Amino acid sequence: METLEYAGVLHDVGKIGIDSQLLEKPGALTEAEWEIMRQHPAFGANLLKEIAFLEKASTLVLCHHERYDGSGYPGGLKGNDIPMGARLIAVADAFDTMTTDRAYRPAMTTERALKEMEDCAGKQFCPMAVRSFVTGLRVSLGTGQ
Repeated sequence: METLEYAGVLHDVGKIGIDSQLLEKPGALTEAEWEIMRQHPAFGANLLKEIAFLEKASTLVLCHHERYDGSGYPGGLKGNDIPMGARLIAVADAFDTMTTDRAYRPAMTTERALKEMEDCAGKQFCPMAVRSFVTGLRVSLGTGQ
């Protein structure tokens, strides 16, 4: 569990190697800019490998943008080939991204984000990870749904 906690907090640490103008760009990224952005999981994993007590978390950081259907990056891993911790981080990261204002779009409501995540279960996200996240969030919000 400690490994998952560290990886969850540090999953985007590799963005320290990305130019801040690119990270804060208000419009759509070009393909060349996406190629740069896609490097942050590997950069972050390499940073964590250098710190003994974070070495185990490096795999989860590396894999947090893999997609359940194999369309993610950096390795194009699919389904159960993606470590479960990385699948959980992917769901939490997507929820945070969807429900936070961005330079290029306003935040979604919690319910809209949860619906989108449920719609993407089995494609972008691990169905079990989505179910666990949605159930846990609804209970913690007190909706009990």
